Amino acid sequence: MEDPLTMYYVYIIECNGGALYTGITTDVNRRFQEHRSGKGGAYTRANKAKKLLYTEKCKNRSSALKREAEIKRLPRAKKLALIKSARAKSV
Repeated sequence: MEDPLTMYYVYIIECNGGALYTGITTDVNRRFQEHRSGKGGAYTRANKAKKLLYTEKCKNRSSALKREAEIKRLPRAKKLALIKSARAKSV
């Protein structure tokens, strides 16, 4: 059973070559460091993670997985617009 207090996050990382990698986690900083050290996913082992570009809170694992799938289906231009929009809100 999932802990109802556990917060999940969807994140987007920029990798070498400018590729965008999307994933989910309960701890964004830990997961980003795993990607950077080669202990993340296979993709980020081959294409080193450079920069954390975007995070979004989700209430549970199910909603995080659904949102991750939505973002992964977006064309690159819409992912970049999502990142830009989030940055504008945080300023």
